[in-house]
Amino acid sequence: MRAGDLLRQLDQRLLPPLTRAVARLGERPTRSGALTWVAVLSAAAVLGTALWTVDDAPVSDPTVGEVTRVGVADGDSVPGYLSSAAADLAALGPTAPAAVDGTYALVTLDAYVPPHRLATVLGDVPVSTVFGRVPLPGRQTEIVRMPALRVPDDVVAQMERVAARKDGEAADYRARAAAVRGDGAAERELRERYVVGADVASAEARAYRAGCACVYAAVVRAAPEALRRVASRPDVRAVDPAPEVYRLDRTVFTPPLPEQSDVVRPPVDTGPSPTPTPRASDGSTPGTPRPPVPMGESSEPAPLVTIAPPEPSSVEATEPAPPTVTTSPDATGAGLVAPSPS
Repeated sequence: MRAGDLLRQLDQRLLPPLTRAVARLGERPTRSGALTWVAVLSAAAVLGTALWTVDDAPVSDPTVGEVTRVGVADGDSVPGYLSSAAADLAALGPTAPAAVDGTYALVTLDAYVPPHRLATVLGDVPVSTVFGRVPLPGRQTEIVRMPALRVPDDVVAQMERVAARKDGEAADYRARAAAVRGDGAAERELRERYVVGADVASAEARAYRAGCACVYAAVVRAAPEALRRVASRPDVRAVDPAPEVYRLDRTVFTPPLPEQSDVVRPPVDTGPSPTPTPRASDGSTPGTPRPPVPMGESSEPAPLVTIAPPEPSSVEATEPAPPTVTTSPDATGAGLVAPSPS
């Protein structure tokens, strides 16, 4: 109950009898001393009620608005990040702040893996989130953050939902392309952008539905020794412990992509044609995707979308834009821009 309501109730209950008592005391010779005591007691009652109300108020969370970031950022040295993560993991002791319940850590993989290999790669450590991206050559495809407590079942289910959303995006692009009227240079360019967007979204949908080798990082929680065992596995590139993390909803993880080897830089989107057939879980060789019409150099990262089970994804593409790609710095001189939180 708020302080104003309590004080109003106090007035309604105490003032009438106090008024009558004061009136009776006013008729007696000792009214001066009695009135003084009545005033003191009334003031004490009001003050006590106010103090009790203040003490009973809920304490606000001082960490509201604070965000912890784990991973890489634009301009970071990838070798430097890997070395720092290894040093932090080696220094992580059993007395770390979160070691009792397990320490959160960002696990980055050497290559994209399909869902059914995650249990082998990560072992038996508890997983909370995985990061996926369809690695189409020459394309900046969408980075998807997928909560997954059961591996690989949750990852497969999440990929199915992403595939359905990508089918919707492809249909939307095609509808937009068909709605463009005119045959001028600007109209042809806009129409081609939408066509390319549809091609890329369709390729992503097929890849996810096939259980593609698209997962490249995971957030786990385990004791320091278990994290060090994960780091020693052949397919693991780095384990970046984050003992400062207590709440995942206030943490942004930005793992480097497997193809990043030097510096995190803005992406370049250049791709060959024709329509791709992305690598699936059986390891089949991908084709080459249709290129987008040049849209200018972009410093924007691949979109990051969080898929939250078991309800349909809370992040839907309301007005998609033709995708661009994060390309390998070894091949093109460009690298990943770590996604920024929305």
